[in-house]
Amino acid sequence: MALRRALHFVFKVGDRAKTATFYREVLGMKILRHEEFEEGCKATCNGPYDGKWSKTMVGFGPEDDHFVAELTYNYGVGEHQLGNDFLGLTLQSSQAVSNAKRLGWPLTQVEEALYLTQAPGGYPFYIVDKEQPPHDPVTKVSLGVSDLQRSTHYWVTLLGLNVMDKSEEKNTVLLGFSDSQCKLELQDVGGKVDHGTAFGRIAFSCPREQLPDIEALMKKEKQNILTPLVSLDTPGKATVEVVILADPDGHEICFVGDEAFRQLSAVDPKGNELLDKAMEEDKSDEWFAKHNKQKAAA
Repeated sequence: MALRRALHFVFKVGDRAKTATFYREVLGMKILRHEEFEEGCKATCNGPYDGKWSKTMVGFGPEDDHFVAELTYNYGVGEHQLGNDFLGLTLQSSQAVSNAKRLGWPLTQVEEALYLTQAPGGYPFYIVDKEQPPHDPVTKVSLGVSDLQRSTHYWVTLLGLNVMDKSEEKNTVLLGFSDSQCKLELQDVGGKVDHGTAFGRIAFSCPREQLPDIEALMKKEKQNILTPLVSLDTPGKATVEVVILADPDGHEICFVGDEAFRQLSAVDPKGNELLDKAMEEDKSDEWFAKHNKQKAAA
């Protein structure tokens, strides 16, 4: 499974401007690409919505060798309800800690050289207060599970991740495809996993030829397939093929064909400009304020 790699986590955002400030100015990430869509995604990349939406990829470097965030914004939806499914994204950057302090962004020290902060919408981010490494500073994504043994079996036996570490004291297991990639940490929450309406999705790539095999294995094992193998178009860019799964707790998992995804995910030097232009042209906040209405809360 060495050819499989961790790509990104999908966050639903209600306030693009504040979210852009957090990722760009607090964390110090770059806008890698920005895309606008007139209708909902066939693989529900933007959630269960049919209308106009946008996708912004942000990270510390190119998607070829960095784990990044996919920010999906649905026009007209201003708020998403959090559950206990997403427990945090951890990255290493003393510069991000300095940025947060300088900008007055709330920080809570949880232990020595480790701070907790929140992205707009309440998503938890853990920042290790050490010099940013030359490779990807994003080290792990943490998800809540209701049965650690069952989930470990699913991710390791069916999806091919390796157990990197485990802690009985914290009730966690750390998984990954390789040492050099961002890891997935599963933590037993001691009860049912609630996904709220803000539920995200973790994405991995694999050689395109493995996609039908992944789908066939899940059918054989009677596991949940949310979207069977399908092609997704992005205007003016490469078409990719994906299979969308759900683990035993309902965490959404995307596997995408690596070859086409590397073309799609090439850094767009105009990404920053396209995001700023889209935010400037988005008059939805003004419209709702003028009509004394609030954006929908999902």
